[in-house]
Amino acid sequence: MRLSAFQPAWWGRGPHAQTIGGVFLRPLPRLPLARQRWELPDGDFLDIDELAAPSPAPRLIILHGLESSSRATAVLSLLREAGLRGWGGVAVNFRGCSGEPNRLRQSYHGGQTEDLAWVLAQVQQRYPSSPLACAGISLGGNVLLKYLGEQGQALSSSIRAAAAISAPFDLAASVQALEQGFGRVYQRRLVAQLKRKAFAKLARYPDLVDRSALQAVRTLAEFDNLVTAPVHGFKDAATYWAASSSAPFLRRIRRPTLLINAEDDPFFPGEALPRQAVADNPHLTALFTEAGGHIGFLAGFWPGRKTTWAEGQAASFLAKFLG
Repeated sequence: MRLSAFQPAWWGRGPHAQTIGGVFLRPLPRLPLARQRWELPDGDFLDIDELAAPSPAPRLIILHGLESSSRATAVLSLLREAGLRGWGGVAVNFRGCSGEPNRLRQSYHGGQTEDLAWVLAQVQQRYPSSPLACAGISLGGNVLLKYLGEQGQALSSSIRAAAAISAPFDLAASVQALEQGFGRVYQRRLVAQLKRKAFAKLARYPDLVDRSALQAVRTLAEFDNLVTAPVHGFKDAATYWAASSSAPFLRRIRRPTLLINAEDDPFFPGEALPRQAVADNPHLTALFTEAGGHIGFLAGFWPGRKTTWAEGQAASFLAKFLG
């Protein structure tokens, strides 16, 4: 197997053109997905979009990014790559991200690996003869990498390989990056989405947070300090970021894992990429490119199918281990 170098499209130069173009200029695959609701043991639920395949076929489990969903272009592109190879796909919506609010006070966060562990157990139970691979995008990549490191040698043998695209390995560094320059534009959009969900949840849990304090939130750091951290049992935002970042767990990963990140990613600083962890752990393979933005990686002469470089690289890598 050979991974190819990334050549940014002439019409998508620069980190913000790549990042924004990755949302609006990519083709949106049309796939025969079946929406299912999987009831969680704690009384909450996860909505799953599944791409069907025969029972022995490999399955690709996919996690989306912060305030995204299973219908994000990058997720659909990975599902398309899976379908082209005859694999099944299981695209997970984090709690509250499927278009319907979740039931409990807590929702999801960047280090919550329990739901992923539960989903993997369900997939193994439903498809016991299928080899599995996992892919995570942005925050979903951080969740996935943290889980793989937590499990280490104990990871189920049915999980053969993994890939993470534009993962924020250090959540504090990511939050800080989004407070700089044009990053504030992305931050403003994310904070607005998070606040809308938090205000909606106040109708069911009036004591969740102070309403006036929530109204005053302007940054991700403020939101994590007021909402994410205390609702999920952390002392404060700094404690949450430190406990939930995947960087300290990379050295313990014991499955072939591909890391795809751009050095110009506005969501994560290039100087914080885990190069030493990759050098120290033979199970890690890095594609750290000079350009590509955040989940962008737009390539090709014209916008079209060939723009999905990162997803193609991830699928090609995983295919080596899925047989």
